[in-house]
Amino acid sequence: MTKRVLSLTVNQTPYAVEIPPNRTLLGVLRDELGLLGTKDGCSQGVCGACTVLVDGLAVRACLMLALRTEGRQVMTVEGLAADAVGSRLQEVFAETGAVQCGFCTPGMLMAARALLDEHPRPSAVEVREALVGNLCRCTGYAGIVRGVLAARGTGP
Repeated sequence: MTKRVLSLTVNQTPYAVEIPPNRTLLGVLRDELGLLGTKDGCSQGVCGACTVLVDGLAVRACLMLALRTEGRQVMTVEGLAADAVGSRLQEVFAETGAVQCGFCTPGMLMAARALLDEHPRPSAVEVREALVGNLCRCTGYAGIVRGVLAARGTGP
């Protein structure tokens, strides 16, 4: 299979990687770039553990062909620390008990980050709707919803 050079920006850092055309964004992030925060939970786009932002929109990295990100901006959970809203989300997730085992947390954080861009002051219902595609096997989601609401000061 002929490889192609993919040029993209991840967490504000430009990259050029040589990949086969069938490589997923998840594979590029984890294997080529060493960004291990994005998780592979199901490889079918069902669990949300691989959620990242592409040009500000939440996408499933396990389903997206990496070549579709040519010239685009990608943000992973590692990029949240340099982002004011993302950093706040991480803080309140820890404070509100939204983190249990941590496997789903990166995807939850990224989905929440996308929500807060679209709706800066979401209701609890809007938070639940935005996170419906992100599965967590450890919590009852109450702490996660509280965390997202607290990130923008809306409270539960």
